[in-house]
Amino acid sequence: MTNLATPFAGASAQELESRTGYDPAFLGVDVPMPELPAGLPTVMLRYLHYSVLFRPDRRFAAATAVDMDGAHMVSLERSDRWLLDPRLAAELQAGPAVYAHNDLDRGHLVRRASSAWGLTEDEARQAEIETFYFTNAAPQAALFNQGHELWLGLEDYLQEHAETFDRKLAVFAGPVLAPTDPPYRGIRIPLRFWKIAAFVQDGRLAATGYLLDQTPLVHDRDAAFRAAAETGTLPPLGAYRTFQLPIADIGAMTGLGLDQLAAVDLLPTEPSLAPPPPGQAGAGWVELHSLEDVVTGA
Repeated sequence: MTNLATPFAGASAQELESRTGYDPAFLGVDVPMPELPAGLPTVMLRYLHYSVLFRPDRRFAAATAVDMDGAHMVSLERSDRWLLDPRLAAELQAGPAVYAHNDLDRGHLVRRASSAWGLTEDEARQAEIETFYFTNAAPQAALFNQGHELWLGLEDYLQEHAETFDRKLAVFAGPVLAPTDPPYRGIRIPLRFWKIAAFVQDGRLAATGYLLDQTPLVHDRDAAFRAAAETGTLPPLGAYRTFQLPIADIGAMTGLGLDQLAAVDLLPTEPSLAPPPPGQAGAGWVELHSLEDVVTGA
């Protein structure tokens, strides 16, 4: 049984250290959390039902992984109290100052609803609360994050699809941390976000990958970014576009080891020869306009 903090409260550093985080065996087949090549600074942070592979040099997660148990989901009111993780120095986290007095939202990487499950309501509530650490957030334009059923509804859609085969999902997600991301208040704002859902279908592991792009579609984007950096203002961000894409392309863009998931990708498309830059789509990418566009098999 997981030792919980006082119900409905943030956990102490000692309590968080007792968390086991994402379970690679959750689906009944071993699916390890993706890793980065040796040499990049990372910290593994474990929470209730999910883990974060954190990049302190970028002050954001490189990857997150959550176990999602559809049979024990609990519908809860949003707690919405964002916290710094007490296990990390505050200056290593993109905290409240990044989001103050601007048009940025703290976009969940692990969705609160995806982690809000448990054998008891208290466990589900604590899991929901623990998605509100800044280590599980990345800045997204308000237009990008609020009320966008397509991106936010992908996990619900995939859970419904997976229920036919197995009532569990393993969901991996994170920002694409590129060196060209525009600077702002001591961080660089990620322009693209990725998500991979893994599940058991017909007795075998299967997976699908997605990308959300908030790159502004302007003619002289680099000049706009430079002007924003010089004035200290928020870089221009564009209306989001969502794609289903080969998981191998996500691996190429992020540097994460995704070979296992790429080998069971349900999108029948060859990966790109080279990752396209922000604002551009790769060959074979499927732009999603509704959940009905998602490819879940040939």
